[in-house]
Amino acid sequence: MTALPTERPSAPRGRRRHARLAAAPHADVSHAPHAGSFAEAGVPAPLVAALAAAGIDTPFPIQAATLPDALAGRDILGRGQTGSGKTLGFCIPLAARLADGYTSACRPRGLVLVPTRELASQVCSVLAPLADAVGLSVAAIYGGVPQRPQVAKLRERADIVVACPGRLADLIEQGHCQLGDVEVSVLDEADHMADLGFLPVVRRLLDLTPPDGQRMLFSATLDAAVDVLARRFMNRPARHDVGLVEAPPAMIHRLLTVAPADRVGVVKALAGGSGRSLVFTRTKHAARRLARQLATSGIAAADLHGDLGQGARERNLAAFASGAVRVIVATDVAARGIHVDGIDLVIHADPPAEHKAYLHRSGRTARAGAAGTVITLQTQAQAGDVRDLMRKAGVVPETAEVTPGSPLLRSIAGEPAAPVTVTAVRPEVIVAAPATGRGAAAMSAGFRGRRR
Repeated sequence: MTALPTERPSAPRGRRRHARLAAAPHADVSHAPHAGSFAEAGVPAPLVAALAAAGIDTPFPIQAATLPDALAGRDILGRGQTGSGKTLGFCIPLAARLADGYTSACRPRGLVLVPTRELASQVCSVLAPLADAVGLSVAAIYGGVPQRPQVAKLRERADIVVACPGRLADLIEQGHCQLGDVEVSVLDEADHMADLGFLPVVRRLLDLTPPDGQRMLFSATLDAAVDVLARRFMNRPARHDVGLVEAPPAMIHRLLTVAPADRVGVVKALAGGSGRSLVFTRTKHAARRLARQLATSGIAAADLHGDLGQGARERNLAAFASGAVRVIVATDVAARGIHVDGIDLVIHADPPAEHKAYLHRSGRTARAGAAGTVITLQTQAQAGDVRDLMRKAGVVPETAEVTPGSPLLRSIAGEPAAPVTVTAVRPEVIVAAPATGRGAAAMSAGFRGRRR
């Protein structure tokens, strides 16, 4: 990628005037009392009302812990397991702290960096109702779609930008966006950005923001790569650790040993139940092929991976959220970008490469205290690697050897759903006709029901 242009940050606008320490600053474990309500945390009344209108009255632990410090303008280093409510934890202070102020064209005052397009869309859906409640606007910036509408949104004075690093860097290089007025920056899923190699461009983007602005970094794990960012860009952040980095107790974990030739048949047996399932594969080709195999077997399935255009990805996710399809077969692009209520079963058709991926994939179920089941399929040849992965993830699974006809699979999947007729809508999208019965729950508008 071409180097980003050098931009001189604008003068501080009433924010803290401390300089970032040249030496690595250390985080302070915050001892601020946890808020029992949003109002007690200092959330402004319009935002409390917007939350209440969506049925969100009590903060989750990560929100109760971080909101008092975040609303006071402190840098935040927050860790909480997936599904714990981190998104609202930074969206609320973003909206609150930027409510009073003027935004110039192409110069946002709030910035959220995320690793995937899906996560950018999800964050926007949570943030938009809050921003609207205090008169702010939000723009989503990510690749895979034409940039012209995004540029137009920036020129209309978007107060907050939620962006994937690559597309945002491109727009800055083209002169469509400047970060010199950013007052609050957020890095979401920072550990995932490190895994995907985004750190160099993330550093260049943060270097373009004023050094005295507030910065919040939220992640499920805080590893060495994330620590480098914290030391470079944060000033004595308040550190909040909410929950151990391990699988939520509401998850049931099963490790099933299969013969290589039985893997697809076992997946069909598990995904053929009446619940909603998310299946992970290692490669895009495997995801596309397995989704087609499920669909042609009468299981309402769709695929999700990097080879799909953004429109196809959004259509397939919407079909999954609405219940039009009950199964999504995905690569790790969905490990942190899917936030759909009511995923009953996560199936690792291919075991992930490392334990963090296992935890984030698995975290698509059992969200916000709900129950869920996680199935990992392994062959005998993979047993050693999977055993190490489970140990690092802190998981002790129930184990069994199965074939496609094993009664255990029926007990896990539940009663089979009625078969459906497959229809091809577009060449790149696998869609099956809606199943009857279960699966009618739709993703609510805005952040309703998504207490993230």
